[in-house]
Parts: sequence; structure tokens; C-alpha cells
Amino acid sequence: MTSVETFEVLTLTDEARNVVTDALNAEDHAETLALYVEVTGTRGAGYSYDLYFSDRADAPEGAAIGSDGGVTIVVPPKSVERLRGSRLEFANEGGGLVLVNPNVPTPEEINPGVPADILALGITGPLALLAIDVLESSVNPAIASHGGRADLIALDEEKKVAYLKLSGGCQGCAMSRLTLSQGIETQLIEAIPELTGVIDVTDHASGENPFYAKE
Repeated sequence: MTSVETFEVLTLTDEARNVVTDALNAEDHAETLALYVEVTGTRGAGYSYDLYFSDRADAPEGAAIGSDGGVTIVVPPKSVERLRGSRLEFANEGGGLVLVNPNVPTPEEINPGVPADILALGITGPLALLAIDVLESSVNPAIASHGGRADLIALDEEKKVAYLKLSGGCQGCAMSRLTLSQGIETQLIEAIPELTGVIDVTDHASGENPFYAKE
């Protein structure tokens, strides 16, 4: 099993260490357990995380493994660089553990499913500006009744394909595919006949719940 020095990846404040130690001691076979910390995806402009106890022997090849004040910490390989330099704190307000991470997701991580070269073009082209106007003036007011919102993430001005991210009531909704194909896509193509397709790049399994607010 390969490991690197965890102190370079993640440290615990005294308060956080006490909370983790108390929770660990309440577990069966605590002596064999480690605190696993990993990045599970993105949320807004930052990462989302999972913290849990599991057997130290189950640490995957390439994980960062080390100890902080007697607490064994395991960071799976894909999370090592994303967490490097992080600190686990205890927030007195709310009484929970907070991960302070100096690293932020890349645009590609925040918007998976969008080709990097298309994402790099931004959304300032003529078709993109038209699509944004349609979304803000027609689509979002229509889906606001169930807390939904649609945002343009990228637009391939050459192939005329729009990439959308749904949020609020549309994110994770079982009807989101129908909403996109029979509602949003239809409205966009009717308003902008040049468009050849609309692609949903929403992470429907997780995320925040922003809402459209009419000014």
C-alpha cells in the first residue's frame, strides 16, 4: 500500500480533533478505524465532501495516510490534490465540522459534460446572449412555480448547441428530462431557430437549491 504524509494534505484543529476522537471512541472496534475524508463532487463554486469512519486496512492504493494527534486520516487518491493544505475545523455556530479548503474546482469539474474548448469560449457570443435573454425573459419565469431555474453554461457557436444546467425544483426532479425536451428546448429553438440542440449537463444527484426570483 502506497501512502503519502497526510499532514501535507489535511490537518485538524484541536476542537475538531476532540469531536472526531469522541465520535471514534463511540464506534465498535475503534482501534482499527480511520477518518476517511474525500471529495465527492462540486457544490456551487466549491467542492462537496464525505467524512466517515472505516477500517484503516481498507485504504485504497495510493491513498494519503497519516496521523493527526492520534487520529488516523485516510484521503483516497483522487482527493489528495483537491484537499492538499485543507483544515478540518469545528464551527461553534451550528456545532458541526467544517472543511476549510484552499483549493477550488476547475471550470471543467464544475461543469462536467461540457467540452473544455467550448467552455473556454464563454457565453458572450451572439447566440449565447440570445439564449440567455430567452431563459431570463421566458423560461425561468415559467418554471419558477416549482422553484426551477435554467442557466446557460456554454454555447457552441459553430455547431449551434447550447449546454444548460438546471437547478432548484428542476434539479434531481424525475420530470426534468421532460421539462427540458418539451419545455425549455422547445422554447429556445422556437426563439432561436439557428440552435440545433440543447444538452442538459446538470448533476441531478447532488447540489444546491437556488431559486429564480422575479425582480
